[in-house]
Amino acid sequence: MKTLPIILNNKKILLLGAGAVALQKASVLARNNIEFQVISKEIDEKMKEYTNLISKKEFHISDIQDFEIIIDATGVKEVSDMLLAFKKTKNILLNVVDKPEICDFYFASLLEYGNLKIAVSSGGASPTITQVIRDKIKEMLPKEIEKLTNQKEQERKEGLIDADLTRIQTKKLLSKVYLVGCGTGDVELLTLKAYRIIQNVDVVFIDHLISQEIIDTIPPSTEQVFVGKEKGFHSMKQEEINALLIEYANQGLTIARLKSGDPYIFGRGAEEAISLAQEGIRVEVIPGISSALAAPLLSGIAPTARGYATNLSIVSAHLAGNLVNLEWIPLLKYENHTVVILMGVSRAKEIKEAAAKSGVDLNKDVAIISNASRKKQSVVVGKLHALEDLCQNAQRPALIVMGDVVQLHEKLPIFGQ
Repeated sequence: MKTLPIILNNKKILLLGAGAVALQKASVLARNNIEFQVISKEIDEKMKEYTNLISKKEFHISDIQDFEIIIDATGVKEVSDMLLAFKKTKNILLNVVDKPEICDFYFASLLEYGNLKIAVSSGGASPTITQVIRDKIKEMLPKEIEKLTNQKEQERKEGLIDADLTRIQTKKLLSKVYLVGCGTGDVELLTLKAYRIIQNVDVVFIDHLISQEIIDTIPPSTEQVFVGKEKGFHSMKQEEINALLIEYANQGLTIARLKSGDPYIFGRGAEEAISLAQEGIRVEVIPGISSALAAPLLSGIAPTARGYATNLSIVSAHLAGNLVNLEWIPLLKYENHTVVILMGVSRAKEIKEAAAKSGVDLNKDVAIISNASRKKQSVVVGKLHALEDLCQNAQRPALIVMGDVVQLHEKLPIFGQ
């Protein structure tokens, strides 16, 4: 079967029937601002929402008059036979619903974005397949494409045609960047949404803390870009990563930016999201399990266990430019308070000295948790006065937990044990 998708302008259309099937065809015609007339013995009241050109009568072949397109949605064989016989004497285009073998044209599954229309057709073979494919395309296309189409229509009317600019604008609109939280590294702790996105993007940008387990889930056909920033070995500045994300997005690609933990918990994900949004690039953030919550849990430490802590603070000891952050030290003096310190292992000396200077009890319980959820997970427990020694041999990535809840380490279940 040879088919050619075409657009027919200003053709007179006659729809026969007014049941459920006819209503579906009528809704397609009405949504596309196509005028049509209906003839049927019985009329569903809903048909009046689509057209007021309705004749409640039995169809006769003389009703065709100067109609050029006939849609037979009656389901009556005598009617379709009558139309097929009439076709031998006059040129008309005929569609008999659910009878593809005698149709001159088919209704495609349509996606409509103003003047932009996307039709998916199986040549009558399987309307179900076309609907599934249509819905998949709909997931991929942003609603903003209609606004861009309308803008380009107006520019064309004004004689302003810039194909290169339009191509760039369209690609940018079709691109999307996902900031994907990959948790602590255990592939089973990925959310289903994070996994699905990783499986379906064009490119992944990978941080240095992303585990090999998770990297191994990336399809072989997907491009991988390593942009990890490791303390003391910054392979790429944040501004360079932002620029590279924009460069790839401007090519119309879908991108998964894999970030350890949660993108917005000391992950600089907000900086990347703002940078992309300012360029008009669509961004979606996929939450991940932050090590600030997962690491204590996997180490037998409940950060807000009743009787041990009524408050929880999550802080970072690291600032941009490799500066130390110690503004949170007074939190250590609060009773029934747990403090989880990210990026603090290399700042153990400064933390202990600042705590002593602020009058913090140096016998406060401390835990150093390394490689949470991974095979090499380890936990070292001690007191604040020994923080430097506790941190000295800690493997990275690692974090520090301070508070009475550390005492639960010997009582609660621990990952891998």
